[in-house]
Amino acid sequence: MQWLFDAYIAIRDFMELGGPVLYVIAMVILWMWVLILERIIYFRTAHHQHVSAESAVWLARQERTSWHATQVRAGMVSRITVAAHGSIPMIKTMVALCPLLGLVGTVTGMIDVFDVLAIAGTGNARSMAAGVSKATIPTMAGMVGALSGVFAAALISRSAAKAVKNLDDVFVAD
Repeated sequence: MQWLFDAYIAIRDFMELGGPVLYVIAMVILWMWVLILERIIYFRTAHHQHVSAESAVWLARQERTSWHATQVRAGMVSRITVAAHGSIPMIKTMVALCPLLGLVGTVTGMIDVFDVLAIAGTGNARSMAAGVSKATIPTMAGMVGALSGVFAAALISRSAAKAVKNLDDVFVAD
């Protein structure tokens, strides 16, 4: 149980070093990964059920060749496509947002450095180093979050494209 407390202390110290912007970056990364996990769970469970349900409705139709039936089929494919792509645009937005928030952390950290320079001059190297650290940690955290999210978003986008690629074959017209 001590290791859990030590991990908490290390994370708390790291978050304090990065300043308040690091908390925002952490929340964005957390929410991004919740959405990524939701998409993974969707593709492993609900997507197949959704396709099966729509396919059963399509196969239960008596008439599948008219213009109206074609429009019904297009609607079914569209609903499945929208469900498959679900929160992928939000994930991609959060991936793009992470480095921008890191840049905001850089600017706020550099403002602290300039405040130290204005007050104490260049003689207080320890305070300047604390400001530089506060500037670089959010940048690093934003880049790490973006890199982890970009790989996951690419995999999920590929899975979504693959899942909807052959839907027209599932809903064949007679």
